[in-house]
Amino acid sequence: MTTPNSDSAGRGRTSVRIEGRILYLTKDPELLQRQLDGDDIAWDESIELIDNISTDEITPGWVCYYYDKTLAEYCLVGLRGGVITKDAIKNGGFGVIVSGLSKGCGSSRETAPYSELEAGVQLVVARSIEKIYGQNCQNIGLLTTTDFSVLDRVRAGEEIPISVFTQGLDEISAAIVERGGLFAYNRARLAGDEHPPAITTAKRPMTLVEKIIASKAIADAKSGRLGVPAVKPGDALFARTDVRFSHEYVTPMAASLFKLGLGEDARVQDPESVFAFRDHLTFLDRVMPQAHIDLGLREQAASLKDVQEDFCAAQGIRHFGEVERDGKTVGSEAICHNKVIEELANPGDLVAGTDSHTCMAGALGCFAFGVGSTDMANAWFTRDVRIRVPETARFVLRGKLKPGVVAKDVMLELLSMDFFKSGQGIGKVLEFAGPAIEAMSLDERATLTNMAVEAGGFTGIIEADDVVIEYLRGRRAESEAELRSRILRADEDASYCAVFEVDLDDLEPMVALPGDPRNGIAISRLEAEIGGKVAIDIAYGGSCTGGKKEDMDMYARVLRDAREQGRGLAAGVKLYIQFGSQEIRDYAIDQGYVELFESMGVELIDPSCGACIKAGPGVSTRPDQVTVSAINRNFPGRSGPGFVYLASPLTVAASAIAGFIVAPEAVLVAH
Repeated sequence: MTTPNSDSAGRGRTSVRIEGRILYLTKDPELLQRQLDGDDIAWDESIELIDNISTDEITPGWVCYYYDKTLAEYCLVGLRGGVITKDAIKNGGFGVIVSGLSKGCGSSRETAPYSELEAGVQLVVARSIEKIYGQNCQNIGLLTTTDFSVLDRVRAGEEIPISVFTQGLDEISAAIVERGGLFAYNRARLAGDEHPPAITTAKRPMTLVEKIIASKAIADAKSGRLGVPAVKPGDALFARTDVRFSHEYVTPMAASLFKLGLGEDARVQDPESVFAFRDHLTFLDRVMPQAHIDLGLREQAASLKDVQEDFCAAQGIRHFGEVERDGKTVGSEAICHNKVIEELANPGDLVAGTDSHTCMAGALGCFAFGVGSTDMANAWFTRDVRIRVPETARFVLRGKLKPGVVAKDVMLELLSMDFFKSGQGIGKVLEFAGPAIEAMSLDERATLTNMAVEAGGFTGIIEADDVVIEYLRGRRAESEAELRSRILRADEDASYCAVFEVDLDDLEPMVALPGDPRNGIAISRLEAEIGGKVAIDIAYGGSCTGGKKEDMDMYARVLRDAREQGRGLAAGVKLYIQFGSQEIRDYAIDQGYVELFESMGVELIDPSCGACIKAGPGVSTRPDQVTVSAINRNFPGRSGPGFVYLASPLTVAASAIAGFIVAPEAVLVAH
């Protein structure tokens, strides 16, 4: 275990001694197994470490049904290759885990670092560390570094200054690390022993996100006064939230931490701006394997719903739950991200949610981002979240998309850029602008902002305009004038860490190869890349990314053209279409899409995250199965044991007709 030394003033840890073995997560499965069997290997640079280890691999979806120390037993059981089994990390005596680039990509689930911590790990070393995962580690007291030289000091049993692990951090994050976690820091903050730094940045040109942060910054904690003249990248502060939300996958752990850190009688502050969703595990019973049922996971998973409902009732939180028709529970009211756009967020808002795809709401011109359980538990009480002002990369999109090319293709093209594949995009805001953006509908813009996190980005954002106001008119209590007054715009001379001018005129339909959303390739090159046609077993249209109204338009367009040609689903292919909300389902009914879909043999699914998190119809059940999917990520094991190719709704539907991955033009006819 970590042995800390504290300073005499009680400000936290000044040094630590890391105890235990070092585990190198190597690409060589035999070398990895040797370590698990007790062999301590000597490190050298020739050892290939696994890159892009997602939080789905650290704690697969089914492991997240637990939210206590049981997580330690299942740490890293989802790691590709299947070498790590139950209790292997917990019983291996490991104090340090080492991996390659982009550790902790994907979901914001705090269960991932929590499982490592409870398994005895005190330090995570990686070439680069994803933003949300890294912040979650800080919050629970798990040390991280990208400095591999620390490994020699660990092996030597040295007392290592805590400054080694706070190097490069902002003042608040460093203090949290020194204190051993966010709750310890906040106890000191509430007692007056910790003081967040004052924001002294002089007025300057700002990006869109910087303007929102400046407007929401807590200038004076005692009076509650908000707003500072300006912020700049690197400034550390607390900012007031407008919307806080969680879902049943995370609420129980956050509620447990809330009571543990603040007391059994602690109350959620301003519960009118707090929301909870039953949207992740609604259809889990339909796909839970017998092995998991035998482990008691059906009951464990079901308990998450009950814990969330009880917490919401006790705290006065609005709960978006399940929907009944004809006396039967048919699905969720909505996926959280779709409902946030439909009903909850406004331009200029600061939105924090316990899900990495919270960034989807950036399509409304608000600053929306994912946080972990500890951050949310803290925000329930304080109404604020900590922020280190991020750098912003600006993507100016020009040109006109070809027929059959849509926003999903645009995002898969952008994600394939070296800027993201090299990890340079980690923690950056992706600000989208330009004529091509202005020509997009709100639903299409939401595809871009939703997938900003797949680049390791902090969030995605698009300046609100008439398209947004037209969407919000009549949906919000505010008048049009009030909504327009909320719109913030980047200054013309704002500074960006990078600016990309992207011409979309020649963009082709894209897919992302299995394993990572950044594996984008034009479909026209796919056959040469793979060595033949990619036959599919499953075509999945749904999730927050692919279950919007305009996505329904796309599925319907392809299927209608196919029906007119006398074509149906390819033999052996299952096509699933899942609605992002009940409003979207009603739209599909009104447009005649449901009749069309059913006539073509599509399996329709009510709202839920479902197959996107391996918790509903559409998951693969065998390693040899191939899925083409409109979801947002395809990390190993994310949607089952098979291979997942990411594609646009048009491509998903066209491929279901063809039986293999094809561009939409293979089915669509000119109108």
